[in-house]
Amino acid sequence: MQQHNKKTRHIRNEKLQTIKPGYRGNKLIDGLFANGDEMYLPSFGNVLKWKLSANPQREEKKADTFVPALHPGADFLASSDDMVVWLGHASFLIRLNGITLLIDPILYDLPLLKRRISLPCQPEQLRGIDFLLLSHGHRDHMDKKSIRTIFNQNPTVKALTPLGSGDVLRSIERRLPYQEAGWYQQYDLVPEGLEVYFMPASHWHRRTARDMNTMLWGSFVIKSANTLLYFAGDTGYGNHFDEIQELFGPMDICIMPVGAYKPSFLMQKSHMNPHEAVKAFNLLRGGTFIPMHYGTFDLSDEPAGEPVRLLEQIAAAGMLQGLQIPAIGQPVLLRELVN
Repeated sequence: MQQHNKKTRHIRNEKLQTIKPGYRGNKLIDGLFANGDEMYLPSFGNVLKWKLSANPQREEKKADTFVPALHPGADFLASSDDMVVWLGHASFLIRLNGITLLIDPILYDLPLLKRRISLPCQPEQLRGIDFLLLSHGHRDHMDKKSIRTIFNQNPTVKALTPLGSGDVLRSIERRLPYQEAGWYQQYDLVPEGLEVYFMPASHWHRRTARDMNTMLWGSFVIKSANTLLYFAGDTGYGNHFDEIQELFGPMDICIMPVGAYKPSFLMQKSHMNPHEAVKAFNLLRGGTFIPMHYGTFDLSDEPAGEPVRLLEQIAAAGMLQGLQIPAIGQPVLLRELVN
């Protein structure tokens, strides 16, 4: 049998600065994005095994009525304070230096997946957004209806996205300006006083039956004169946390995913459990830990409240400093976190 010789090449946005010395760009293997040098393609067999296996925490999950706390209202939109506001799942409004960023907005129910807790305000109230940051193409992070609402209410908004996202974005809203970046690249659309970098994550991409790993995935580092903020995106545990810390130094605020980690045989390559998230945070030498990716949607086998309970236990044991668990819609003022 003839062995298939895989074709590899490296790509990046040649118009943007690459901050990692000697980095050639993201590796493509037969036209598909890889996690560094490793190709990760989720196994259909593992998905089938999950669907056909009994959840050992089934009764515990059924009895767990946890939902995140909700701080209703839209007053944070009128504030000029530097802040972080969780909107549920992995959606955050971040204001730094008078610039307002919205990350991975999921403002509605998704097909076959309903929100377990509402937004703090109506989606149409989200005005004054300067930049839309999209970490990857999964539908619980890059949602057509949400992006269209944001663009309709913010006609001057610009999107900062991964390599390979253009076709999807144009199909959602062809008038939305966007800039693609590869890992370790700095976007140049952002005005002076703020820097945004696209950084690695351990994940994968799929929106349809025919687009596996045709779009990159990643995380964001957002930097102002006195604040360094890290948004981890969806990611498994990996050596990229060490690399990010080596490039930027200690992070003031780390927004870390802590949910959708069971069963581990299916999730461990692309999501972190709370213990792994804390380990990554400590590698990043983080100051404040803000959890995300829990409680809003039912995506996996762990009980809804387990991620928060584990984080509180880890913090009580002295292995996690700076834990902040805000309500949805509750402003976390950065002047109270960053010296």
